[in-house]
Amino acid sequence: MSELSFEGRVAVVTGAGRGIGRAHARLLAERGARVVVNDLGGSMEGEGVDAGPARSVADAIVAAGGEAVVDHHDVSTEAGGKAVIDTALDAFGRVDILINNAGIIQWAGLPEIGLDNLERHLAVHLLGSFNTTRAAWPHFLEQGYGRVVLTTSAGLFGTDNNLSYAAAKGGVIGLARSAKLAGAPHGIKVNVIAPAALTRMGGIADEAAAEVAAQQAGMTSEAVSPIVAYLAHESCPVNGEVYAAGAGRFARIFLASTPGYVYEGDGVAGVEDVVNNWDAINDEKGYYVPADLMAWTGAFLGHQFKEKPGAAAS
Repeated sequence: MSELSFEGRVAVVTGAGRGIGRAHARLLAERGARVVVNDLGGSMEGEGVDAGPARSVADAIVAAGGEAVVDHHDVSTEAGGKAVIDTALDAFGRVDILINNAGIIQWAGLPEIGLDNLERHLAVHLLGSFNTTRAAWPHFLEQGYGRVVLTTSAGLFGTDNNLSYAAAKGGVIGLARSAKLAGAPHGIKVNVIAPAALTRMGGIADEAAAEVAAQQAGMTSEAVSPIVAYLAHESCPVNGEVYAAGAGRFARIFLASTPGYVYEGDGVAGVEDVVNNWDAINDEKGYYVPADLMAWTGAFLGHQFKEKPGAAAS
């Protein structure tokens, strides 16, 4: 197949000053995209501001013959999310691709965790994705084209002392699954990536040390970006899906349902019916992957529309 090109496309990458976001921005630029390098430049806990990381990435892209501009707006605010997209419009006249990578992490769990911890994670990961996506959406609609790649985490499977991060990353998937339905008729696709790389966010606070460890373990940020580029490309074949990537492995993560147990007695099922059929409820044989809520509803309630034994024919 021919090499994937992003010539003529404009990409916004948030959290692109370091690590995984930087790798995304560089790869897209190498393939011809004009890139907005967004990064507030704070610590991994979300503290402080530093213009240096985003400037360094943009300068490196330009030095290599690409096109890039810097943006330092805070995507966790409505105004900041809009401003990031405005930067693309002002610099390049359009926006085709939005990759939401910006994030923070503040380790905490129950019972000590405070509400402020959860709110900060939701603001950056979930609201940040919402703010930028909503700001880009009218432009996607006008041109009949758009690609959005959001960032979740395998942490949503559950990890100790990391409740807020996992909760926010789970919300990102719900956002994407609904946004895909709004975008599908208009040439807009929204997908999600769960990276597996050694970065500051992965527990190594010192950036230089993180990069050395990543090289040694084969878990570099650059190993994540190829599938992100495919999801951001016009040839992307999927919508509303979640993919894990890292260390040379790429895999799909999906939401599924078991067929479960159907109560066929009179009246309403009782607690004992649930207890006695617990194995059937949890049996994964024959599981299915709903495309959306309506598909799940049709499958889950399908038995309600089947002709009951002994029912009179109409």
